[in-house]
Formats: sequence, C-alpha cells, structure tokens
Amino acid sequence: MKLSQWLKAGGIQTVLVQATGVYWIALKDIVEQHGIEVVVANAQHTKNLPGRKSDVQECQWLMKLHTYGLVRGSFQLAKDMQGVRAVWRLRGRHVEEAARAVQHMQKALTQMNVQLANVLSDISGKSGQAIIGAILMGERDPDKLAELSDRRVLASPAEVAESLRGNWRDEMLFELGQAKESYQFALQQIQSCDRKLESYLNVLPARQVEITLPSPATAVRARKAPRQRGHTPDIPGLRDQLVRICGVDLTTIDGISVITAQTILAEIGTDMSRFPSEQDFVSWLGLTPSRDLSGGKVVRVVRRKVPSRAALALRMAATALRCSNSYLGARYRHLQKQLPSKASAVKAMARYLGVLVYRLLTKGQAWVDQGAARFEQKRKALNLASLQARALASGYRLVPVTAA
Repeated sequence: MKLSQWLKAGGIQTVLVQATGVYWIALKDIVEQHGIEVVVANAQHTKNLPGRKSDVQECQWLMKLHTYGLVRGSFQLAKDMQGVRAVWRLRGRHVEEAARAVQHMQKALTQMNVQLANVLSDISGKSGQAIIGAILMGERDPDKLAELSDRRVLASPAEVAESLRGNWRDEMLFELGQAKESYQFALQQIQSCDRKLESYLNVLPARQVEITLPSPATAVRARKAPRQRGHTPDIPGLRDQLVRICGVDLTTIDGISVITAQTILAEIGTDMSRFPSEQDFVSWLGLTPSRDLSGGKVVRVVRRKVPSRAALALRMAATALRCSNSYLGARYRHLQKQLPSKASAVKAMARYLGVLVYRLLTKGQAWVDQGAARFEQKRKALNLASLQARALASGYRLVPVTAA
C-alpha cells in the first residue's frame, strides 16, 4: 500500500514487474488498484537481454529497457475470467488425485491377488465400486460379490467370481479402504468445483459474433457432438453456456470436446485482440517450429518448451482424430505419413486446430466438416498441380492415360 502511494506521488504511470513464481500477483493487484499500469515481463525473455545482472542493478536495467519500450508484456487473462481459470485448474488437480487413488486401489487389489481389472474395464465404475465397498464391509464370498456387478458387464458372473478369489490380507484391506476414501473425497472436491465454476460461468457476459456460414455447395452435415466420458463437469447445459460466452460453438470442430473447449476458455478467454494474427496465436501456444536461420538456410531446429495447458488440450484433441472418418481425421493421418515422427504430426495437427479456434473466435466462421473423401480429393488435386508445374518447368506436358 505504501509502495503504491509512493509511486503515485512520484507521478509513475507504468511499472514493470518480472514474473517469478506467484510472488508478483499480489503486488500487481495492489498497484493496479491505485490506477498504475503494470506490465508483466516473462523472466525467460528478460534473461536473454544484455546488461547488468545483479539483484539491485537488474531492476535499474529493466527500468531503463522498459522506458525505451524494449520489454514486451506477457499475456494477461481478463479479470472476469481469472476465477474460471483458477477453479478449472483446481478441478484438474482433483481429477489427477482421483486417478492416483484409483491406481492405489488397483495396487491393493493386485497384492491380494484379486484380479478385478481382468473382468472390469474400470474399477472406478458402478460395478467396481460396489464390489470394493462390499469387500470393505466384510463380504468374502466370490459368488455374492459377483452378483453386485452390473448386467452390462461383458464377463459372465462365473468369470467375475473367479477373479475375486484372493488372499484377504488385513494390511492390504486397510490400504484399500484408505484409497477408496481418498477417491470419494476427490469426487466431492470435483463436485464442489463444478458448483463454483457454474456460478462463475453464469455471470459472464454473452458474446455476439457474426457467423459466416460456408456456401451451400460445400456445406456438409455438421458433426454430431461426441459422447462425454470420464470426469466431465456436472454442469447442466455446459455446452450451451460455452456457446453463449464464446459466441460460437467450438465443439463443432472434430476432436474438440466440451472439456477441451472449457480449457481453452479458461486459459485464453474470448478476447483475441492480443494476437494480431492466427500465426501469433499458435506461436504463443508453442505449436510452431523454432528454427535458427543463417543466410536463408536452417541451421538447427530447437524444441520450444512452452508450458501451456491450452496447447496440451489441443494436442490431446489432435490424437483423438486418429480413427476419425472426417476431414480433420484424414488430414491427421496424412501428416503421420509425411512427418518423421508421431509427435511432429500431433503438434502440426494441434497447430491447425488452434488456427480453427482462432478463426471461429475472431471471424465467426462456422466449421463444417466435409468428410475424409473431400480431403483426399483436395490432396490428389494438389499433387496433380505440383506434377504439372514440375513437368512444365522441364519443358514437358502431362498427358492423361486413356483407356486402350
């Protein structure tokens, strides 16, 4: 408080803060409350600037660089979206804790030679939790435990009962009970985050975007919304809420689920004015190659390590396209054949998904899937045009093969 008053008395209008850990957040909030603009600098960028590097002299040097406008400010999420981001990240940590608790339960069962995972695809489901609860209540009869499995389980009751014949060690039962309690507690925390997240989403303003639909000649039926699984947020009408806040439906893009769209909203928001072009946007996400050029030639390719949750969500969305019979699915399989590694194909496809997200949020162009056949048709046309250009450059002309 006294620092802000001192800066205000000195006529300071802008302050540069170097982002290190979370210590700068409280200082930034207090200074901004007094009407002073705060520019947050990425420490990874400022460390490459030449100059004095001691603790005291570095502040003076950064002040000089900021005076000349040589330090670029980092991306800052809008204030009304910061609560959504904080709760969504907290919810993600609870989901990870729930997954670790399930692994812990599986470990305890395996040590007791209870091979429940051989007949159930997920022990955290209805059947698995019912059987584990009965075991902790003292039930040891395999046939009675097998009766608790749901009728939709593919394994027969005899197979389920056979997998439940184990040695009931007391210390492992105690460990199993602890893991189950941890799992239930994590689920309660996830539900609390869902309620808080719903309250934040309800007060966000609606966004209007002028949607430009494709021409009727190229329009194909829109993709059906994928079925949500796992720890999907228990928020009624979440997809409709995201459409209202974003102004467009990001889930119409093949591979992008409601969770991916919520991650993009929480990490980036809806204001894309900070990114002048789609290339700047995907570069900020760390989805573009980093190449050192010398004399117009590539000297080396350096992998950029950008810790972006939005980029990670787009990468996961890209991997979901492997078996998709859609335009984007065909594009991803083509990239897998062309690029040297699977990681390169995932990154390239995630970049293209990021471009589509940017276009929807800025131009409002609705994405309409045209199918895998359309992509193959375009690829063959491009290959033919390339062959014709190469032949013409060498003084030849391509002639189609006619039927004999």
